Amino acid sequence: MTNKFTILGCGSSLGSPWINQNWGNCNKKNFKNIRTRCCAHVQYKSISILIDTSPDIRQQLISNNIKDIDAIVYTHEHADQTAGIFEFRPFYFAKKKKIPIYCNLETKIRITKSYPWLFKSSKLYPQTLQIKNLSNNFWIKKKKFKIHFESILVKHGRFKTRGYFFKNIAYISDCNEIPESSLNKLKNLNYLIIDCFRFDAHITHLNLSKTLKLIELLKPKKAILTNMHIDLDYEYLKKNLPKNVSPAFDGMSFKF
Repeated sequence: MTNKFTILGCGSSLGSPWINQNWGNCNKKNFKNIRTRCCAHVQYKSISILIDTSPDIRQQLISNNIKDIDAIVYTHEHADQTAGIFEFRPFYFAKKKKIPIYCNLETKIRITKSYPWLFKSSKLYPQTLQIKNLSNNFWIKKKKFKIHFESILVKHGRFKTRGYFFKNIAYISDCNEIPESSLNKLKNLNYLIIDCFRFDAHITHLNLSKTLKLIELLKPKKAILTNMHIDLDYEYLKKNLPKNVSPAFDGMSFKF
């Protein structure tokens, strides 16, 4: 069985282009500048895991031929990470099994309040999702296979959100600061997928210069930039980044 990590979406909260066809600095002729909202998929043995459920999740799963979901792991409660949560009824219809969710308390409160029909059966709808674990460390299991996830505390403006560490890979899609205690866990990774919002500084996201300084400090074998705004053109980044750093694109994947 192949272990595979896939970037389902690498765009910021408005995507690229914006809904009004604003491409910013991005060359519209390059399909790698077409970015849906941030989301990722981990295939470990037979276990299929989503990291976040973006507003674009339906098309992301179809485009990447993902036909089964065993668990959903959330970084935080914002709409661009959670708004696709209602799309998962077909997986329940097929297996008659509730999909477990792993998240922090703030995310649990937001999604259960906003989408109560997904978490409690009624005459109209069956329960399709369940909150499985709020812990910072957890195992996701399926039959004889299991994979360990450790959440990494990061700051996303005034919000404390999660990055995730597993199999010497870290995924940190939304942050503007990584506390010292978390930095110590992120050194010498095989892969670091990290927030890189735009050129200019931002109050809730890392910008290009800060992201590159972090990568230099942490020294991963490979770093991948995600959550990119429309002022970051794919080809420009590709030509100007260090050799071990690449901009993400929707559908980008690697084996681990």
